[in-house]
Amino acid sequence: MNFGHPLLLLTLLAIPTVLGLYRLASRRRMRYAVRYTNVDVLAAVIASGRPWRRWIAAGAFLLAVATLCAAVARPHVHRTVVSDNATVILVLDVSGSMQAQDVKPTRLEAAQRALHTFLDKVPARLKVGLVLFAGEAQVATPPTTDHALVSEAVDEADYFRGFGGTAIGDAIAVAVKVGLRSAGVQGKSVSTAPQSRNLASYTTATVRPASTLVSILFLSDGHQTRGILPPLQGAARARAAGIPVYTVALGTTGNTTLRGFPGGLPGNTAPSFGPGGKFYHARSAGAVQDAYASLGSKLGRKPGNMEVTDLFLAAAAGLLVLAGVLSAIWSPRLP
Repeated sequence: MNFGHPLLLLTLLAIPTVLGLYRLASRRRMRYAVRYTNVDVLAAVIASGRPWRRWIAAGAFLLAVATLCAAVARPHVHRTVVSDNATVILVLDVSGSMQAQDVKPTRLEAAQRALHTFLDKVPARLKVGLVLFAGEAQVATPPTTDHALVSEAVDEADYFRGFGGTAIGDAIAVAVKVGLRSAGVQGKSVSTAPQSRNLASYTTATVRPASTLVSILFLSDGHQTRGILPPLQGAARARAAGIPVYTVALGTTGNTTLRGFPGGLPGNTAPSFGPGGKFYHARSAGAVQDAYASLGSKLGRKPGNMEVTDLFLAAAAGLLVLAGVLSAIWSPRLP
């Protein structure tokens, strides 16, 4: 914990000062007599009092004062906070092999459900974009805080037809370009060719965003079979930009059953790549759900300070009320 105005903590010195003055005053003897005609009643009132009750009420009051003194110093606590302008680019493989049924009901449907879990977990302020790819990569939704729009695009991912094959390197390069643009960092292109043929000549800007500003969450079930950039060159784009790539490889090893093709196909595993990211191998729908739920609770956040002055004020108010109630209940009364 730290304080925005630590010098104001000196107000806490008022508490020992008041206690010292009270102790000094209590030692002074009364210099006058109190006349009370009914001595028996007065003795009963004095005898019924319990000194420890008085000290509990006084302690609650002093603790309330101490909490107020700490509150004026603007206390902060260390915790993870949402990064300003943070962006996560979701990259989803929608190639034909994603119709395999080794992950129930299919790899693609399991991935779609996991993406919905991710969108439910991330902070509302986080910008999320979606890139779909098969033989080519396309931006389904640019980075936005409208997570419902991204969710709709995820549901419609199975309608995407990006030719046959799996263009992993191109998909990462597109995600890097979209992420940098969202973060306000532009890449430099050295060619005027159309975008689909310009990935190989696209280079990232020299200014790197913080690793917590842009992240790529990549899901695929196969090896590269198509595209301009190999996967390692796509990963190099992300590494040059300082963007971590979190990879989820979906599917089991061995032969799997493909919906519509009972003969099956060889099981695939996506390669592990990415600067500072993490690799997950999800062999079941539950595993991919767990991976996305975990990432949804982490991405777009960074260590930071959160002011908790309001909590201190609420605690001080509660202690003041407690002290007042105890004093009213436990104060001795004349019969």
